[in-house]
Amino acid sequence: MTGLRLAAIPVCCVALASVAAAQISLTPPAQQAPAARPAPAPAALPKAAPKPAPPKTDPKSAAAKPAPKPAATTPAKLEQARSEEIKPDAAKSDDSNIDLVYGAFQRGQYRTARELATKRAEEDKDAQAMTMLGELYAQGLGVKRNDAKAVSWYKQAVERGDREAMFALAMMQIAGRGSEPDRQAGAKLLASAVKLGQPQAAYNLGLLYLEGQVFPQDFVRAAQLFRQAADAGNSDAQYALANFYKEGRGVEKDLAEAGRLLQAAAIANNLDAQVEYAIALYNGTGVPKDQAAAIDLLRLASRRNSPIAQNRLARVLVTGQGVPMDKIEGLKWHLIAKSVGNGDLMLDDAFAKLSAEDRAKVEQSAKKWLGVK
Repeated sequence: MTGLRLAAIPVCCVALASVAAAQISLTPPAQQAPAARPAPAPAALPKAAPKPAPPKTDPKSAAAKPAPKPAATTPAKLEQARSEEIKPDAAKSDDSNIDLVYGAFQRGQYRTARELATKRAEEDKDAQAMTMLGELYAQGLGVKRNDAKAVSWYKQAVERGDREAMFALAMMQIAGRGSEPDRQAGAKLLASAVKLGQPQAAYNLGLLYLEGQVFPQDFVRAAQLFRQAADAGNSDAQYALANFYKEGRGVEKDLAEAGRLLQAAAIANNLDAQVEYAIALYNGTGVPKDQAAAIDLLRLASRRNSPIAQNRLARVLVTGQGVPMDKIEGLKWHLIAKSVGNGDLMLDDAFAKLSAEDRAKVEQSAKKWLGVK
């Protein structure tokens, strides 16, 4: 084995996510296999569009401004999860009452946040308080989930120009929560939020241009929107734009820029980016080759239940490429990945050649991880 490979990512596999997820998913189904310790499942998503043929684009016209080089990757940084919830722009307000509302929300004191926000919304017609109420009702935080009330509060905040409410309401309209799905209206609201600098709106609007249903498919425009969101620190946009640079789609092909964006997204705890950045490090693709760092990242992503990372880590450990050979540990990860459908004939053969005693060790170790007897 001379290098690790990652299956090509079909960037047109787009599905709309729930409002709680607060974004449109760009990750292909192969990388969303259910893990042994899954997170709560989102609401049912609309069917993704079939992959169309890529149109001709002018890469030079895309927003190809390179992102600043991210800080060195460290395990501590990679362990920090980023919160992508929809929140009112509390930082933009000098109102101490809004700060109290936001503080209660962050501490998980949702009923207190609702009481304070309701008072502000009703007495002062405060847009940020309205957005907070929309969020609480949309997610069912401290109150029974009520999409109709969420939509009502978001609409009132939108009328007062709140960009977070624009984004949240757009996602509800696209997903058909509180009303029939209306992708055109949702896209229009996303565009309004983008003009006000909302990064998640830029990412999701970019995905709509990539999908090519609401708008004519336009990779250059998608790249521009991903760049806007990526520069604002959105890890999903960083990962998406990295794949554009890797493939030369909507921008000029630039493996070094792809590597920088993957690193930034990996540091921000984006699981798919961690896997692909690990593979880039292992192979030296667009980044200096560093197999030790790559294997550390594969271990991290494997512990986060990425079947692809588990499979690549298994191959590395079983063959001893860049790390001391450890067939027991490697084949443990193989069985874990295989349990969610990511099989590997080479690793099956390696497992079959183990002694009965070693096979039992592998199986016991895998069962312990999977939480089965």
